[in-house]
Amino acid sequence: MATTKVSIQGYEGSFHQVAAQQYFGKEVEVIPCATFREVIKIASNKKESNGGVMAIENSIAGSILPNYTLLQKSSLKIIGEVYLPIKQHLLVNPGVKLEDIKEVHSHHMAIQQCMEYLDKYDWKLVETDDTALSAKHIHQHKSKHIAGIASKLASELFQLNILVPNIHTQKNNYTRFLMLQRLDDVMQIKDANKASVNFETDHSKGSLAKVLTKIADGGINLSKLQSFPIAGTNFKYSFHADMEFAHTDIFNAVIEEIKPLTAQIKIYGVYKNGKEV
Repeated sequence: MATTKVSIQGYEGSFHQVAAQQYFGKEVEVIPCATFREVIKIASNKKESNGGVMAIENSIAGSILPNYTLLQKSSLKIIGEVYLPIKQHLLVNPGVKLEDIKEVHSHHMAIQQCMEYLDKYDWKLVETDDTALSAKHIHQHKSKHIAGIASKLASELFQLNILVPNIHTQKNNYTRFLMLQRLDDVMQIKDANKASVNFETDHSKGSLAKVLTKIADGGINLSKLQSFPIAGTNFKYSFHADMEFAHTDIFNAVIEEIKPLTAQIKIYGVYKNGKEV
């Protein structure tokens, strides 16, 4: 059977790869991309990939708004999601001890996430483009005085030791990743209980309230509602909604109910809730 190939933002060993492995299995092949725009471009091309993995929100930092816009403009569908706990570890080459460290290299977000721990030491903090890339460079240069902050997967890929595990300050830090596939390849997902939808109200008075009432009355839990200004209009908005339900029949019935109240509606995907219950 052919290996699944998906585009990810970041390098091998990044949290995007961890999320890809969690959903598609350890054998998944990743295509590292510098930007999310590139992730979407490669995921959309059947000659290059079977799909893509894209972070969409973080439990501390919130929504990654530009990625919603990329999703909206693409023809990709959501086939699943992964809620990944972001665990940052202090990585070094084998034999390097705590007292040997003079510098710590990582992405600025990872450094910020670990500031409470890093503040205990007089280390020079160096910001880089990517957590996993920092780990790779430490391995390649056989650095004896530089540590990195990255994932467990990065430590395994680049033969680094986890000198101090879980150095992140917030222990309850999750990133939600969307699994994306081209429409032609999407199969109906058995036991689907979540959907992502974008709709635009008809802008009549109280139209959003009417839509939300129909959703609630239909037995759907709205787990997310995000508004986006529509380009070229005066303060008109479209809305991204994540809906949770017991059965797809409930979702389909509600979509039919809200269609007359919306100017347009686009279903990004009907899939399984990725939250750990």
